[in-house]
Parts: sequence; structure tokens; C-alpha cells
Amino acid sequence: MKSKLRKYLSNLPGWRTNRKLLIIESDDWGSIRMPTSKDREELLEKGIIREHNRYNRYDTLATTEDLEALFEVLGRYKDKNGKPAVMTPVTITGNPDFEKIKADEYQQYHVEPFPVTLERYYGSGNGVMNVWGQGRNAGLFKPQFHGREHLNVAEWMRSLKKGDKTNRIAFDHGFWGLSLGSDDTSRISSFQAAFDLYDPEDLKVQEQSIKEGLEMFESIFGYKATFFVPPNGPFNNSLEKTAAENGIKYMSKSKIQVEPLGHGKSQKVYHKLGQKNDLGQINLTRNCVFEPSEDGKNWVDSCLSDIKIAFRMRKPAVISTHRVNYIGTLEKENRERGLRQMDELLSAIAKNWPDVEFITSEELGDIIAEG
Repeated sequence: MKSKLRKYLSNLPGWRTNRKLLIIESDDWGSIRMPTSKDREELLEKGIIREHNRYNRYDTLATTEDLEALFEVLGRYKDKNGKPAVMTPVTITGNPDFEKIKADEYQQYHVEPFPVTLERYYGSGNGVMNVWGQGRNAGLFKPQFHGREHLNVAEWMRSLKKGDKTNRIAFDHGFWGLSLGSDDTSRISSFQAAFDLYDPEDLKVQEQSIKEGLEMFESIFGYKATFFVPPNGPFNNSLEKTAAENGIKYMSKSKIQVEPLGHGKSQKVYHKLGQKNDLGQINLTRNCVFEPSEDGKNWVDSCLSDIKIAFRMRKPAVISTHRVNYIGTLEKENRERGLRQMDELLSAIAKNWPDVEFITSEELGDIIAEG
């Protein structure tokens, strides 16, 4: 009861609407995670990763089969306007170029555009990017920006330069999804937190990664990203200026953001849906969660409850979900389970709210901006 009351209260502040707007935001697309099942087994044997981390068990770059299966489920359901259920895949545009970094003896970082990573994983002519385009053309899949990489480049490179044993072993497997290197436990929360900050000088590195990442996004997809979700949450708000200068109109922040200031200091910043910053960027917040690859919960019922509260409070239902739930390359059952539950969720939404409207994150931002 207390948990449900907190959800009602958290939906009080900010922009409201009588429309039943539903948005599915899915993080981590384009980013590497676990290269192969063989790499996972070897990393487990070496004690580099833990057994029960669902990302290390299931998550990797999506294949054509993963995407086609996802699009088949999304395409089954239409809203009051005849539009299909649409996902906003929040996308990483690059990954570390492991070969070049090693050739430079870990002294310089090199980035590899994620379509090139796809070729390295699945071979040239793999067709994955064509399927991305098909999903977009069908109104099922509209990518937006998650960062140049899902990686805190400055801290990761420091660890590699120092010769951190754990990180070097992971590196040799083409993997960086560690909590931290063994020498870096007091500096940042995770290597995966791309914009976490210990040394304020790293803001220059982070500014460059946003600028380059957005340029890569336009090169890959043929249009500018307008919506940005910083990975893992930590984000120094001075970086909003760089994002705005490069086309970002809408930012996703937690309702209670912990902003890193450097040298272990941070401050809490409170956000609400529709709030504008000094640059005119509009904040978009999430209020529903759907993670069927995580055990221990009925995710369909839980997400439906979140949606019900959002609509009762005259808020759009913004669902937070991750790519890991829809990937079957490492374990096929994971994808089957995730899509089965997504199908159940969309079926219940269509039944309970026949006046629902499926829209993208960008469209939500546009609606709020237009008043």
C-alpha cells in the first residue's frame, strides 16, 4: 500500500493531459555487453563476473531475428488512431575499438561506430541495420540518443593504463561491463555510468563524447536526435549546454537526480515532467517499469498497475524497459519470455484503454512543447 501511495504522489508534479498517451522507452541498443556465451563462461571461471547478473547472461547486440520477432509483436496492436505500438530504442552510437586501443598500449581511446561492431560480431552483410530501417519505416522503432558509448571512457582508460588486472582480463574478452576495476572502488559508481564524474577535468572528455556521439547518430540514421537519456543516471547538468548545441530538445532525468560534481561530491536536483531548463530543453520522466528478464515479479501486472496510476493522475505512461528483455542470441528462451510478456502487456493495454495512443518519446516532447 505504501509503495502504491508513493507512486501516486510521484505522479503529482508536472505536466498533465487527459489523453491516454503511452511511450515505450528501451535503453542500451547499439551497445555491446556479453560477446558470446563462451566469453561468459570463461569470465565466470576467472571470477571476473557474477553468475546472476541478467545483463551478462542474456544481453548482446540484437540480431535480425531479435528485431523481427520484436517488430512482429509490436505490429499486432493498433491505437485509437490506427498507429502500431512503437518503441523508442535509446541508442548508443559507438563502442570501444579494442584492437586499436591495445595497439596504442592503452594510451589512447578509439571508438568504433556500432554498425561496424555489428560486422565484427555477425559478419559483413548481416542485414541488421536494414531491419532497423524497416522497423522505423513501419512506425515501430524510432531511435534516439543514449550516448556515444555506455562507458565512462576517462575512468576506464585510467584503469587500463594502470594495468588493473580485472579490467585487462575483461578487455581481452572484448568486455567492459564490470562494476569497477579493483583499483577504482572510491572514484565512480560504475564503468557503465558514462557521465559519472570524479575528476572535473573529465567534463571536457564527456562534452566531446556527446558532440561526437550525436554526429555519429546523424551519420548512422540520417536524422538528428532530439531526445537524450544519459546512461545509468549520473550526469553533470553543465553538459546540457553541449547537448542543446547539438540538437537535443528533450532530456530524460530521474525525478530525484543525483548530480555528480566531482571529487566524490554530489547534489540532489528535483525534476518534473515538462519542466524546462535555462536552455529551453524539456525534461521527460518515466513512471512505469517493465523488465521481464528479471526474476521475482509478475511484470505484466506490475506494469499495468503503473500505467493505471499514471492515467488516473492524468499523466502519460512512460515505460522504462531495456534491450536485454528482447535478446535471444545467447539464450533463446530469454527473448521468448520477454516477447510473450510484452504481448500480454500490449493486449491488456488495448483491452483496458481502447482510447490509448502509442507515441514516441520525441512525440511526447513535441506535444508538451506545443502546450
